[in-house]
Amino acid sequence: MKKFKIFTINPGSTSTKIALFLGDEKVFSENVKHDANILAGLKTPQEQLEYRQNTINEILKENKIDLTGLDACVGRGGGLLAMEGGVYEVDDLVLNHSISGANGVIHPANSGASLAHEYGEKYRGKTYVVNPPDVDELCDLARLTGIKDVYRVIHLHALNLKETAIRHSNSNGVKYEETNYIVCHIGGGISVSAHEKGKMIDGFDIVGGEGPMAPTRCGSISVSNILEYIDKNGLDAVKMLRTKNGGFVSHLGTSDALEVFENGQKGDKYSQLVWDSMIYQINKAIGAMSTVLKGKVEGILLSGGMVYNQDLVKKIRLACDWIAPVYDYPGEFEMEAMAAGATRVLSGEEKVKKYTGKCRFEGFDFVK
Repeated sequence: MKKFKIFTINPGSTSTKIALFLGDEKVFSENVKHDANILAGLKTPQEQLEYRQNTINEILKENKIDLTGLDACVGRGGGLLAMEGGVYEVDDLVLNHSISGANGVIHPANSGASLAHEYGEKYRGKTYVVNPPDVDELCDLARLTGIKDVYRVIHLHALNLKETAIRHSNSNGVKYEETNYIVCHIGGGISVSAHEKGKMIDGFDIVGGEGPMAPTRCGSISVSNILEYIDKNGLDAVKMLRTKNGGFVSHLGTSDALEVFENGQKGDKYSQLVWDSMIYQINKAIGAMSTVLKGKVEGILLSGGMVYNQDLVKKIRLACDWIAPVYDYPGEFEMEAMAAGATRVLSGEEKVKKYTGKCRFEGFDFVK
């Protein structure tokens, strides 16, 4: 099979990760740092585009990276309306919806499609987004809430979750599309998801505050507790708890998971309680997903930066390996996942999809 030349771009809050692949080999990668003061003056992904691109160009020039002959450029997705998982071609609609945040979520990743498009145009390569955070493959039973016309949505680390499941399947000689897993991403954010025969049929809206608490996220809390908090602190404070000031930050003033763990090991009871409570909530979420799959689970797969911590892995395994074997894949595969998605399309293994600009689910037609 041809070794495709693929450039991947993953914008974050203070940096942009880039990587160049030749086939399966990552021949160059860099976490391009951005000046926080400059970014502070550029409020939206659209405003940041030129600055991020110029900084990337400087790094490419310094390292003498030539993108001539590029087969594809893949940008981290974001801001799109809910869609089925897969590889999507970047067209005008994707560009418009992502950069403007059509789903109401404004995040640096929203600029990924536009950045990829610039390099794809320049070097005449195809441009894609792969399994963006907006992937929605929920089963019908997962959609309903106890409030009419309010349906559940999910925002997860879909790219890394699906890539972890695909890699685990390939290494075990099975197909992702024929297997059931519970897949967790445990890092700055925590995603726990149920995968049934290649579809992510349930999970949590971690952007909205669902799921286990995480280093910067509050996790699921009762409506009564939230209303009381709003009365005391205001609505804006609650919004910040969802993704910025919740979790470890709210309790201990830090988002550093290693610091929290080590302080707990040194005898700080509060740090130990927070650490163990997070793991307890992860275990509860895994248990919930096992019922979604009716106990038919081939593996519980753990990925993300915190999975390097063996205390965490050990405690999850102790609580959950009666459900299925627990496998740990520390770190993230986001850059590799983007390149692998493009390779599957370019090689004909998978069909590219077209973004419709319509939510995959817009209500049940029998509910009036």
